[in-house]
Amino acid sequence: MATSIHLGACPLDCPDTCTWQLTVEDGRGVAIRGDQGHPFTRGALCGKVNRYLDALNGPDRLTTPLLRVGPKGVGPVSFRPATWEEAIDRVASGLRTTIDRDGAESILPYYFAGTMGHVQGWTMGPRLFAHLGASRLRTTICTAAATAALQSVFGAAVGFEPETITEARLILLWGANLLSTSLHQWPFVREAQARGAYVVAIDPLRTETAARCDEHLAPLPGTDAALALGLIRHVLDAGALDRQWLAAHTTGWPRLEDRLAEWPVERAAAECGLDAGVLRRLGDRIATTRPTAVRVGLGLQRHHGAGQAIRAICALPLVTGDFRYPGGGVLCMTSGHHRIDEDAVARPSGMPAPRARSINMSRLAAVLTGEADPAITSLVVFNANPAATAPDQNRVRQGLLRADLFTTVLEQRWTDTCDYADVVLPATMQPEHLDLHSSYGHHYTTLNLPAVEPPGQALPNTEIFRRIAAAMGLDHPRMRDADEELARQLLRDAPIGFEELAERTYARTTGVEVGSAPFAKGCFPTPDGRARLFDQRLERQGVDPLIGYTPPVEVSDPRLAERFPLMLVAPAGRFFLNSTFASLPWHTGKMGPPRVHLHPRDAAARGLADGDVARVFNDRGSFIAAVAIDDATRPGLAFTYKAYWARRSPGRATVNAVTAVRDTDLGGGPTFHDIRVEVEAAPGQPFDEGQPFDEGQPLDEGQPFDAANPG
Repeated sequence: MATSIHLGACPLDCPDTCTWQLTVEDGRGVAIRGDQGHPFTRGALCGKVNRYLDALNGPDRLTTPLLRVGPKGVGPVSFRPATWEEAIDRVASGLRTTIDRDGAESILPYYFAGTMGHVQGWTMGPRLFAHLGASRLRTTICTAAATAALQSVFGAAVGFEPETITEARLILLWGANLLSTSLHQWPFVREAQARGAYVVAIDPLRTETAARCDEHLAPLPGTDAALALGLIRHVLDAGALDRQWLAAHTTGWPRLEDRLAEWPVERAAAECGLDAGVLRRLGDRIATTRPTAVRVGLGLQRHHGAGQAIRAICALPLVTGDFRYPGGGVLCMTSGHHRIDEDAVARPSGMPAPRARSINMSRLAAVLTGEADPAITSLVVFNANPAATAPDQNRVRQGLLRADLFTTVLEQRWTDTCDYADVVLPATMQPEHLDLHSSYGHHYTTLNLPAVEPPGQALPNTEIFRRIAAAMGLDHPRMRDADEELARQLLRDAPIGFEELAERTYARTTGVEVGSAPFAKGCFPTPDGRARLFDQRLERQGVDPLIGYTPPVEVSDPRLAERFPLMLVAPAGRFFLNSTFASLPWHTGKMGPPRVHLHPRDAAARGLADGDVARVFNDRGSFIAAVAIDDATRPGLAFTYKAYWARRSPGRATVNAVTAVRDTDLGGGPTFHDIRVEVEAAPGQPFDEGQPFDEGQPLDEGQPFDAANPG
């Protein structure tokens, strides 16, 4: 028996970007664990990825190309196996037809973070579609509002060095449920807590993380900017500004100081649904405690005023001068520290890339049902499952069902989106291909090399796009670049080359020193090195250039509240990561059926008991869920976990049946947490926790899909 151990990178959409050790026996992955030598992730994998081999070796892997021969929307029964040559020719023909009939801009590539790898996600596919002149995708579905806000204030998505949070004396975990979404930051927070740091969770829900903090504040969803402005005002009133640091390293403070006259603590508390005394006590801590670290999560950006909210939160440690100190300041993402330019690799110098319109991926439902002119008539989906994850699910389905829409899906297993495809192409998973991973939560980059052979005929995304390009007669040499060459191009401006990274697997590549305070003397990546509390450029986007408060839309609408009295948020769960694991038995067993969590008062007012079957609805649609009575939320606020698949859910609908197509104030991001619903009893038996939940009709999806016998 031949046994070997291979270092690689977890590919999933998480800021931690773990390095793992994969044990391979006779060509098959048999064990996986975290690499204990990694300075940030330190040998631990999360509960989801500990079972990654269930996905890698699962019997439901797609292993052969498939062509649709029946109606859309009913699953694998509509498909037959095909050779790669036949499938690629079908894709090339479909794309050519769209170009000839409708123009290249009627092609839309749709992709995101099914893998966070630069090579498999952001090089050859975007390069092909740029070269064709297809519509360009604005990848907004996750971090768009936060990225735009951080660019506005700091010039890039940068912040304090995450490992230095151990030095903080006060830590605000603002919308950051670390135990679910950034597990490896938590031990650093616990170390700080053991040293005497006071840790505060700011989250509408009492999450697992919040329950382990010293204090929990639960503002109303979408009111984070009001809370931040109230806290800054309290710091001002306490005489605790670091005026010297503010004057030297920021612009716009006098204007913000004037605006704070509008934000006494009492107003901020009322807007947030909090007691004013709670804000004052936290304001006192912030005013007197150095260093204070503010760790910002990404969930709080999913409401209409998200950009202003993150700008306001970023202002708090600027006025206190906390960036002076290791462990002080604010951190949302580290991606701006990494010197990898994906766009330059996707559109290399000297390779024609016609100008084309830009389409916001978060608006897919509207784009496919009339918003795009000219209409999208070819859709190519990779590293994404929009039928499950895009807002306004019913309209997404309506668009995907269009007879004139030619859809190609690159996938590892059969998903909701595959139901609507014309061609499904089997793609490799992480241990089967080369990829390069930087992190948006730490300062290390990891090279992932193939360790096992792919099942059946599965191919890397990059090779699939090379074959499509060849079939379309695109003979530019950059359309033939091998994966290693793509990785070298990505590392062109990085402080480490491919050979060294291949030898070491991972390395710190950002230039930020361990234990440092990178912005102690300002030097932010803005033109003048100053952080911006006032950003004149935002006026062109119709956004107030001065940090302020933009209320949520549905949450703050009193007339809508009369019809739909419950606010609804959909956070990440412990055992799903976006929609990646939502079909695997162990993961779905841990998560259980879809649930709507209601405060006891709200459940009682509707005559609902724990375990009852309920319908959650608004004007856009509805989904079915089991009732969970839960005082982790507040009256008037319900929550449900995201990422379930519609095809495996009761009624074939998920929470995205009720979410809206509406842009955030900055970045054009989605507003998943800015919605109102009502909940009522639904007919049906209580969910049996010991059985898989209803996978819907008409498909019998209890059996693994056999690609060789799809019927």
